[in-house]
Amino acid sequence: MKASYSKTYLYARSIFNIIFTFLFLFISAILITFLLVISLGRLQNPIIQYYGIFLGRTILRIAGIKLEIHHVGEKIDRPAIYISNHSSTIDLFIIIGLGLPRVRFVAKYELLYNPLFFILGRLTGQIFIKRQQTEHAVQILRKAYERIKREKLSLYIAPEGTRKHPGKIGPFKKGAFRMAIDLGYPIVPIYFEGARELCPVDSFIVRPGVVKVWFYPPIDTSDWSLETIDQHIEDVRRMYLQWAGVKEDTALSPATGR
Repeated sequence: MKASYSKTYLYARSIFNIIFTFLFLFISAILITFLLVISLGRLQNPIIQYYGIFLGRTILRIAGIKLEIHHVGEKIDRPAIYISNHSSTIDLFIIIGLGLPRVRFVAKYELLYNPLFFILGRLTGQIFIKRQQTEHAVQILRKAYERIKREKLSLYIAPEGTRKHPGKIGPFKKGAFRMAIDLGYPIVPIYFEGARELCPVDSFIVRPGVVKVWFYPPIDTSDWSLETIDQHIEDVRRMYLQWAGVKEDTALSPATGR
């Protein structure tokens, strides 16, 4: 049974959440800068993984969000491409709070317009791409491949590309799947259950509640090719539709660009 909250209470709580989040990110930017400078950058991975858990889950906890993490089947112990559905404002903090090992996030370039995300993103080596400029995105990703392979890093990307999409699961872009082929990485699908209901799309009103995070078994991509990529995208997206309980897909067709 869902708890009932007045609009005034939710609005006031959300204003507090926004102020707290801004201040916490500001303090975190100063602390992370200090740690990376004194370590000459060697603390990037521990900061992203362990401080990321602290950062993401603290912000969620203040907002009244509890994470329940479930692993279905085998876990992976090698670099991978992590993907998830994306339809909530709080997804960013859920992703950071998962503490994925040795991961870098592929994010939209527009986040760099926020000074705090610019500082945190650049210092920790995240990858920012212009989603509407396919060639630019391809160049940025290919430049990153050498570092990713050398440092045995994993990548996270939301294949929908945006939280503003039709239906529960939007069309999947090719980026994550192309990277899996290029790097020879498996894909680990993650499904967020409940985030959309607690804080949908552009809303800043967050309802307290539980978000279940489901890690599904890694998908082998060793026999994938560019010729068959569209079918693989469709197969993976169909899994997400099933997890979301969507019986009839009314969204646009998948594989719409990078």
